[in-house]
Amino acid sequence: MKQRTSILAWVFLLTMALLPTTIRAQVTPTIASDEPELIEVDVETKVRRIAVPALVAPNAADTPAGNSATLGRQIAEVISANLRNSGLFEPQGPAGIRPITLEEVTAPQYDYWKGRNVEQLVEGFVRVGGDGNLTVGCYLYDVNFGQELTRLGFVVPPREWRRAAHKCADAIYSKLTGELPFFDSRIAYIAETGPKGKRVKRLAIMDSDGANHRFITNGQSTALTPRFSPNYKSILYLSYQDGNPRIYVYDIDSGRQRLITASKNPTFAPRWSPDGQTILYSMAVAGNTDVYKVSVNGGSPVKLTSAPGIDVGGSFSPDGKQIVFESDRGGSQQVYVMNADGSNQRRISHGGGRYATPEWSPRGDLIAYTRIAGDFRVGVMRPDGSGERLLTDSWQDEAPTWAPNGRVIQFFRTERNSGKTSVWQVDLTGRNERKLPTPVDGSDPAWGPVLP
Repeated sequence: MKQRTSILAWVFLLTMALLPTTIRAQVTPTIASDEPELIEVDVETKVRRIAVPALVAPNAADTPAGNSATLGRQIAEVISANLRNSGLFEPQGPAGIRPITLEEVTAPQYDYWKGRNVEQLVEGFVRVGGDGNLTVGCYLYDVNFGQELTRLGFVVPPREWRRAAHKCADAIYSKLTGELPFFDSRIAYIAETGPKGKRVKRLAIMDSDGANHRFITNGQSTALTPRFSPNYKSILYLSYQDGNPRIYVYDIDSGRQRLITASKNPTFAPRWSPDGQTILYSMAVAGNTDVYKVSVNGGSPVKLTSAPGIDVGGSFSPDGKQIVFESDRGGSQQVYVMNADGSNQRRISHGGGRYATPEWSPRGDLIAYTRIAGDFRVGVMRPDGSGERLLTDSWQDEAPTWAPNGRVIQFFRTERNSGKTSVWQVDLTGRNERKLPTPVDGSDPAWGPVLP
């Protein structure tokens, strides 16, 4: 099975030649809990009112992905949905607002948009080139100050029009919040079907907004805990293909997979190092479970823990120098941190209850975890264990992973009694929580990096 991203080019400066004469003259070519302490979370919380009319399609033409006029509206819909789902924007349009002209793309009617009570305005165009590719231009304006904030453009095959929309939304999000982008990224997760107690669990991937969904495995063997490689070329996951839990690397282009370790002992909880050259995993031997690491090319594994009990990694810090993992060596399941060579192991969680599935933020400032104290809830703490903060409050939320910008967390929620699961996202304020659409039940979500 193959999936290949084939963007011809991401053009960050719109050339004058791509613009109509009427535009050329005016364009500069740039394109709650029992926690004792709460973290002060530096996250944008202001909700911005922003208008996103349909992109103009001069000389509209048919493409394999549809007519360019239709694509102009669909691109605006994706931009609007991305911004709305972040919880930080209140978009208007493209439905319910008037279409714009090509001249307005670089000469907005600020007074009109002030009358619609919006603070920012996104305008743009989509044009079909002689080679059949699309040029998508995206412009962001401050309505109150009457000035352009940024512009950028992309040349993409028609089938990649959604990526152009995500890139535009990423640029707007970053410009207005000061945060790193995350919309143009993908998610791997476990698609679940069947009755409770006899669930079929398949590996699946999709865009960050749930679009372009694709099943990777057929469900004949149970799949768990997927992780995209840093370059998106492969997925690391656990499979019961031979009846035992083993770790495999699945090559997305070729559809082939290979076993990471030849050991007959159960191996699980695989994670990539930040550079994609090392794999962290856990292995159970004679009743004791420890954390190991091995080169992605194979070779002899290195045992990192040896304390009596169950040690399960965990993840690397973004600089690759430390590892966070969970262990019950002290009598209950808690979060520990150690150096990447296994030295200096120390416990960092000290609240009530148990702690599991720790995951280091890509920004390095926080560690997400599952807190088990009656219910299962998702929380964050600093790498030294201080400043715990619970973000969710449901019956069973678990297995957090981070968005590429380190400001949104993804997890899965299990319904009481039915066992049905679903994928959810929450930002660090804990206020913006939403369910991600999936065609079937979903668990074990994992976010990949922003696409190149």
